[in-house]
Amino acid sequence: MSMKTSKLKFKERIKVQMKDDFMRESVANAQTRMYTNRQIAADKLGNWEQWREMGMDIRDHVLENLDYYLHQLSENVKNNGGQVFFARTASDATNYVESIIKAKNAKKVVKSKSMVTEEINLNQIIERNGCEVIETDLGEYILQVDDCDPPSHIVVPALHKNRYQIRDIFKEKIGYQGSEDPEELTRYVRDYIRHDFLQADIGITGCNFAVAESGTVTLVTNEGNARLATSLPKTHIAVMGMERIVPTFEELDIVISLLCRSAVGIPLTGYVTALTGPREEEHLDGPEEFHLVIVDNGRSDILGSEFRDILRCVRCAACVNTCPAYRHIGGQSYGSIYSGPIGAVLSPLLGGYDDFKDLPYACSLCRACHDVCPVKIPLSDLLLKHRQKMGEEKITPLAERAAVGAFNIINAHPLLWDKTVKIGATVASGLIRNGKLPLQMGAISEWTEARDLPQPDGQSFRSWFKNRN
Repeated sequence: MSMKTSKLKFKERIKVQMKDDFMRESVANAQTRMYTNRQIAADKLGNWEQWREMGMDIRDHVLENLDYYLHQLSENVKNNGGQVFFARTASDATNYVESIIKAKNAKKVVKSKSMVTEEINLNQIIERNGCEVIETDLGEYILQVDDCDPPSHIVVPALHKNRYQIRDIFKEKIGYQGSEDPEELTRYVRDYIRHDFLQADIGITGCNFAVAESGTVTLVTNEGNARLATSLPKTHIAVMGMERIVPTFEELDIVISLLCRSAVGIPLTGYVTALTGPREEEHLDGPEEFHLVIVDNGRSDILGSEFRDILRCVRCAACVNTCPAYRHIGGQSYGSIYSGPIGAVLSPLLGGYDDFKDLPYACSLCRACHDVCPVKIPLSDLLLKHRQKMGEEKITPLAERAAVGAFNIINAHPLLWDKTVKIGATVASGLIRNGKLPLQMGAISEWTEARDLPQPDGQSFRSWFKNRN
């Protein structure tokens, strides 16, 4: 299965998104707001760098001992009355969920926001069985109603739409007749889908973190929809990436503190829900059955590679909220359900270079993402590793490899470099006219598409500097 969200090529997607003035303004405003709020929340907490170090140490410890914690988690889930399924591939995971749907003869599923279910295209599998699936997170619901428009942000999936667009979508699709007021829109959707919670046979959620010592699945939300999706249906299925574990509730407190402040700039989200198996006999709500689907889908390969640090990610999108590339091209330019710096690193690892080889180049390597990541993932370093790996595996274009190879040879020999830059300065002065070269090709044509080259005077910088002194 693919995580691709578009059939257009990367540069074609960028051209489309760059023409969307509202999207670019919305992204810029959201980045400014969320980045500012994150900084305020971090300052109020105090000792932020020490918290980041703790977060990094916790996540590294889990990755180093992942087999132990996965076993501990699965045993405790079973002891609590739940069922555990280890899915090596995306197909294994969707097939298992599909088997539950068939066994229950389910007709309706309610879902809480989950990136890993997006990753494995779970909704399509549910629907092919004649079962209706309703996204209950407001942002995801907007995109689902709008003909399954792909998300543009990890935390705020409908960031690219304004309230007027959302009003028109709801008017056309679900009979909304109100104004564009966000509160009125939200109230309408809340009332419109309330019966779905009551009618649903199965509730499906993701998992922000699972606590290994107790077999607890933890959900961090702002809308309360996850509590309804896990309390009312008779069956609850939680789908989690295999790395999303903490040893105890003590570590959970730390990573959730980092997650909430980094994601939306608040000390704690509206709801932090801890679920430990199906309901017990004396309880009035909760599911009769609980299934935990632990998804590998390439994570084992990442764990044993030079990209292991990416598995520390807590999906807060702080890197997205500070990225200058994302600010200009928006999330849908990435063509993946994972956007921004995290998407540029993770998408090629999970989805392959064939679909996502351009993403490691969607970065200026400014390292701003390093400064905000709550678990200190060296994202720009990992992007450079992608570029290096693609070069070594000859995935990059032949012309690019030849140009870089020639540059390396020339740069390694001072005399050859001196002669080359002098010749280049002379030739350039005769070729460049009105900021353009007569023959536009390769990377230089893309560079000059939006800007002009300076008019050279036929003298290299080194020659100019020598003559000046």
